[in-house]
Amino acid sequence: MSGEASAPPATSPRAPRPGIQKSSGAVTKKGDRGAKEKPATVLPPVGEEEPKNPEEYQCTGILEVDFAELCTRCGYTDFPKVVTRPRPQLAFAPSASTSEKPTVDDQRLSGSCSLNSLESKYVYFRPTIQVELEPEDKSVKEIYIRGWKVEERILGIFSKCLPSLSQLQAINLWKVGLTDKTLTTFIALLPLCSSTLRKVSLEGNPLPEQSYHKLMAADSTIAHLSLRNNNIDDHGARLLGQALSTLHSCNRTLVSLNLGFNHIGDEGAGYIADGLRLNRSLLWLSLAHNRIQDKGALKLAEVLRPFELTHIEVVERRRLLLEKGSQERSRSPSTSRHGDSKTERDKNQLMGVSSFALVEKDKMQTVKTPKGLGKKKEKSGEVVKKEEKSGPGQSPTQGTPKKEDSAKAGKGKVTIPEQKLSKGKGAKTGSKEKRSILMESELVGEATEMVNPLLEPVEHRDGKVFMPGNKVLLHLNLLRNRITEVGLEAFLTVVQYQAQFAKSKSACKGPVGLLWLSLAKNCFSPQCPAYTMIQELMLPRDPINKSKHKEEEPVASCT
Repeated sequence: MSGEASAPPATSPRAPRPGIQKSSGAVTKKGDRGAKEKPATVLPPVGEEEPKNPEEYQCTGILEVDFAELCTRCGYTDFPKVVTRPRPQLAFAPSASTSEKPTVDDQRLSGSCSLNSLESKYVYFRPTIQVELEPEDKSVKEIYIRGWKVEERILGIFSKCLPSLSQLQAINLWKVGLTDKTLTTFIALLPLCSSTLRKVSLEGNPLPEQSYHKLMAADSTIAHLSLRNNNIDDHGARLLGQALSTLHSCNRTLVSLNLGFNHIGDEGAGYIADGLRLNRSLLWLSLAHNRIQDKGALKLAEVLRPFELTHIEVVERRRLLLEKGSQERSRSPSTSRHGDSKTERDKNQLMGVSSFALVEKDKMQTVKTPKGLGKKKEKSGEVVKKEEKSGPGQSPTQGTPKKEDSAKAGKGKVTIPEQKLSKGKGAKTGSKEKRSILMESELVGEATEMVNPLLEPVEHRDGKVFMPGNKVLLHLNLLRNRITEVGLEAFLTVVQYQAQFAKSKSACKGPVGLLWLSLAKNCFSPQCPAYTMIQELMLPRDPINKSKHKEEEPVASCT
């Protein structure tokens, strides 16, 4: 009996060892080791404490590293990856090998629809941040975000990692679910970025309050702005028109504005036209694929040729002339013969002399000014127009330098941009849509102190004051609207006037009007006389067409 009783203890430590360890092993011999291993299960909570201080991270300037680290510190477990933007594929001819590949892939996918194969097949649709890099130093040049919602927390991360990108030139957000609140956050982010950032594209982001005009504030540095497909109606167009210019304010940095594929009608086109009355920086405007009819077309055509000043504009013009005269009087010496004449003119202004008399005196003063007093010519109420100067503050997406810049850069006069700046890359040809994109990318934007357009020389007819039209706008796209032959006739008058104006000047010293006008796909026949005449008049003005002919001439002579 004693032998049988002692047998179980001899075998018990061997057979039931696993079961005993679970119940009592941790209490006896494994107790100390188990106590030491317990903190290992607490490691994940310790790691989650890091998101409390994302500001401590110092960005390296490598967007892929910085964005991933900041997302991790903010508590994101799954976030978009930064990838290089794929280059557009060249057109290829379908062959037997390429045509068979999709069918083989489809059969393989249908045969084994595992999770891994689906993820690899549709990895293209995952949210990503696509970047375009500089070829030399591989620094980020442009950012493209498409088809996933950008929340305010993501914009907060961008506000930390984007300022370290010294070569960033463009941000493109396509269908990212922006709201009026996140747009405000995005606008606050822009001044933190490098001064090279000049292009912003917010397409497919309709906003209830249509607050896109905030991107065109007085302190904005954006030169190229695209707002296509945002359901902008006449209310939004009114805000944008006021951002272009009012009687007392004017945007001086925006060079190109794309409002295509929106809901802008006649009233909205009128607001945009009002913004063009006193704006002298916008060179490229697209209103393609909108709802503009003849009434809106007449408004747009009106500001491109001499138009009548309103009473409020006349009053503001006289106030500016008085202010100009007082500044001249304070700067010029009183003993000078010309200083006396300017003092006399200032007295006449204060006594209420009509603006017509002031203009006549300005002309006489201009004639009598000797060459040593060249600056007085500028201050006599006339606007000095010349090419936009090139400098370090220019847009990175600029065209070739202008020929007359070197001759006129040292005169110190404030200028209006010159039309010739889009002629540099004329060798590129293609469809009208490609040409439109080409001209937009070549426009140069530079913040300059411009002379108020109200101080331009005016004409007096029948007791009314007429101001020269906007001749700074180079490109106007009204493709696929609802314009009939009535609006077409108005644009024909504009083109005829601008062509005659350009020919009348012996030397091109300033803007001469439209170089490219698109009125195709509207409510008139392409064979109608007015449309044919517009095309004939615009053809020699097109800089791309000119360069094309110049290239063909040597080839013809050689043959």
